[in-house]
Amino acid sequence: MEKFYLERYLAEKMPHEPLTAGFDELCGRIEAEFQREWDEERNDADKILAVQKRAIIGYEKEVSYFKNRIASLIRKYKAEKTPFPNWYSSLADAVYHEKWGMAGMAEWFGGGYRESSSAKIIGDRVYFMEDGAMKLKPQRISLDRREQMTRAFLLLTPDERLDKEFHEIYLLDGTRVTIFRGAMTKPRQDAIIFRRYIIPNYSFEEQALRGTIPEESVGLFKDMVRVGYNIAFCGPVRSAKTTFLSTWQSYEDRTLEGVMVETDPEIPLHRLMPEAPVVQLIADHDKLRGISKNLLRSDADYFILAEARDGTALDTAVRMARKGTRRMKITFHTRDPVTFADDVAVEIIRAAGGGLRETAQRVAGSFDYVFHFIQLKRKNQKRLRSIYEMSLTRESREIRMTEICRYLHSEDRWEWTCHIGQDKREAGLEEDHEAFASFERRLRQIAGAGGRGQ
Repeated sequence: MEKFYLERYLAEKMPHEPLTAGFDELCGRIEAEFQREWDEERNDADKILAVQKRAIIGYEKEVSYFKNRIASLIRKYKAEKTPFPNWYSSLADAVYHEKWGMAGMAEWFGGGYRESSSAKIIGDRVYFMEDGAMKLKPQRISLDRREQMTRAFLLLTPDERLDKEFHEIYLLDGTRVTIFRGAMTKPRQDAIIFRRYIIPNYSFEEQALRGTIPEESVGLFKDMVRVGYNIAFCGPVRSAKTTFLSTWQSYEDRTLEGVMVETDPEIPLHRLMPEAPVVQLIADHDKLRGISKNLLRSDADYFILAEARDGTALDTAVRMARKGTRRMKITFHTRDPVTFADDVAVEIIRAAGGGLRETAQRVAGSFDYVFHFIQLKRKNQKRLRSIYEMSLTRESREIRMTEICRYLHSEDRWEWTCHIGQDKREAGLEEDHEAFASFERRLRQIAGAGGRGQ
């Protein structure tokens, strides 16, 4: 039997004059209609309020309720032809987001911007990340509407005080929202920053096709994964280091047990490697301090520290590496990979104390290679800038950084040096003799084909 819709029936039996006013008046009339209905249903006030809250937060069922009711009212007013802003997908969608949803930000959450990693509202201006650059959009969001959005976001964190000048919130889809307001910003220049993690499941071959890494390195990196070297992926923000860590990890032995610790839910290993026994933990500074001893006592085969931001996390990684854990992977913000050991040591000292020289030596003895990534002028273009072999000499305890790969920016190509330290050779032969032999052979071939030799 065909479904019966009471609203449609009433609209047909008691026709209204077509609404000829503009979009803003339509929004106001529909909002007033909702308010009237809610006032008439005071006995169900708690239920109505719960529906409103869940819709504002973004729960699909409640959002559908709002949009279906809005569509019904549009038909009732015969307002289907009302022009609406072109950044919305439909008239009902436009009314919903203008009054209750994400306002002009709704477009960024739609299908056309799924690959956009960030967006910003600064004052009433809206910016989306497109092709590696922040682009100003035509939509504007008023101060009152921005305040309404902030209150809606804070419904996700009921313990968060509204009068604070800084907030960091995670939406239902994992988008991180950072809010600056009040005395922290200039008058009417409050800022709402949206960041979501776009971690494509690239292969080394795809990374090479995109120009991020040299084509000749594909087999070499596969060998390095098999050997199980401890790797640090470094670089500034948006330099693809996290994406490359994910690519590297996707080649890891899926029978090995791993633990990944993140401060933000950034890398979805349960989707990238659904069959691998990898425990994924979300822990900030304080939580990580509380579980670090448990991590050190775990029987995991390897440890991943995505986005190492503080000394507690770095100290945990170094301590695990020092007890013999292989296949360690971390990302770290730094502009100069040569000073990696010192930079990490400074962060560890701030959190756990100790001397700079001794701590830097511990760091150097914990990692084998430092990969450094950069972002080119066109921000959607990333490059592996260099690879350094990091070693700690046994006799003098000297930290040595030997560059084995260098990106030549003017020529858009890479130059290689064949160098494998004795400690790397011993570790490789011990872990996987065949994989190390292949790694050494490939490095010699690559360096001999256009590198700097040994």
